Amino acid sequence: MAPRVLISDKLSKTAVQIFKDRGVEVDYQPDLGKDKEKLLEIIGNYDGLAIRSNTKVTEKVIAAAKNLRVIGRAGIGVDNVDIPAATAKGIIVMNTPFGNSITTAEHAIAMIFALARQIPEANASTQAGKWEKNRFMGVEVTGKTLGIIGCGNIGSIVADRAVGLKMRVIAFDPFLSDERALDLGVEKVELDALFRRSDFITLHTPLIDKTRGIIDAKAIATMKDGVRIINCARGGLVVEEDLAEALKSGKVAGAGFDVFVEEPATSNILFGLPNFIATPHLGASTTEAQENVALQVAEQMADYLVKGAVSNALNMPSITAEEAPRLTPFVKLAEQLGSFAGQLTETGIKAIKLEYEGDVAGMNVRALTAAALAAVLRPQLQTINMVSAPAIARERGIAVEEVRREQQGAYENYIRLTIVTDKQERSVAGTVFADAKPRIIQIKGINMEAELGPHMLYVTNKDKPGFIGRFASLLGTEGLNIATFNLGRKAAGEDAIALIEVDEAISDSVIDRVSALEGVVQAKRLNF
Repeated sequence: MAPRVLISDKLSKTAVQIFKDRGVEVDYQPDLGKDKEKLLEIIGNYDGLAIRSNTKVTEKVIAAAKNLRVIGRAGIGVDNVDIPAATAKGIIVMNTPFGNSITTAEHAIAMIFALARQIPEANASTQAGKWEKNRFMGVEVTGKTLGIIGCGNIGSIVADRAVGLKMRVIAFDPFLSDERALDLGVEKVELDALFRRSDFITLHTPLIDKTRGIIDAKAIATMKDGVRIINCARGGLVVEEDLAEALKSGKVAGAGFDVFVEEPATSNILFGLPNFIATPHLGASTTEAQENVALQVAEQMADYLVKGAVSNALNMPSITAEEAPRLTPFVKLAEQLGSFAGQLTETGIKAIKLEYEGDVAGMNVRALTAAALAAVLRPQLQTINMVSAPAIARERGIAVEEVRREQQGAYENYIRLTIVTDKQERSVAGTVFADAKPRIIQIKGINMEAELGPHMLYVTNKDKPGFIGRFASLLGTEGLNIATFNLGRKAAGEDAIALIEVDEAISDSVIDRVSALEGVVQAKRLNF
């Protein structure tokens, strides 16, 4: 019986034909995504669901999707998909990470010109029968400094176009290497320098905890008078209320937004301000982009449903059916090692080294390396996946090294991941025992054995008598129940590590109190 796919959002008819050509039945209902009850009623009849942004694939929808095997998002963002729920049910979630990059970058460039020459206001005035030539005094972009926050796939295209416009381009991106910056013709700077020097600022970063409200009143106060701000990335990167005040005061000469905190944005505090330009999330809205993402998502979903091939999956590695049973535990280990190191790395990464020892060295280590890279970079790039991770690492100038060797130590299988930054090297190693469960066995050269859980507390300290008692007592007073308590040290009185799993989420106040304990060098909350 042929697999069946439901297309519940407006997708190019190209996708429909691709499915049909590859032996997949298609039900094209482009308005169904808006009808939650109808979607719940019929989703159980399909093997695949192809969507854009209107369809909300909630936990309730996934629970009703009894036969669903794959969800394909035509585009980058998957905010509208409950990925953990899909993963728990064994449903693959795919996206098309590169299909609309050029289109979004061009929209940002268009916003720069529109702000520089006040085109929307001048158009409205002229068509109203006014001839206010002296009112609309613009500025040139040539020679101006463009600050790019986030110089990944889209940001680098913006940089290339801006360099062609003879702008001076500076960029802030923790993962942008010096070599990649040189190739792009941009200057790599810290965020405070970007705020201070830019005439135009454009955002091209995902919305995560570290970037939410990255431009607020405090940041705006450090900017040049008359700066212009463009956001074609994600609503929430800029505090809209703070920007409104800055536009009213003239501190910010103009702003152009394609995205908002609440969408559809039928009303907003920024609307009506004379120096503000708004578009309704048009970044990916070109004929070419819609064709590209439709074609890509249909090809990916059809390949999986018909052949079992997996690509651009956010929650499953690219592994053949024959490899899966043996390789899967090591993929999980690689992901845990990468996630562990990635959550502890806050500066630019220069190199990542993966050492495979024992039987694992003879496996498909490309899948393991991709899993590790994606996990390392995910804290900063949440839409990254195993397929895109190697390309993104190359794009950002991160050197990736793989080393394979025969068993040398006590462990039959052994993986060590080392991250090299501008300031330090950090390594973490692990293995898989006979129970198929990954375990951490070494951190920064200190031996220990630990399983990783959802809520982990990582503490480095100087080994001194009484520390463990004070530490454990503090967690008790905070009402945190300890599930596992793993310790390691180099030698008596030297560097020590504690890796603790607790049953509840760890608050900022707990981190602050632990950090204040005598002898603590670092306290960090980790989630797996």
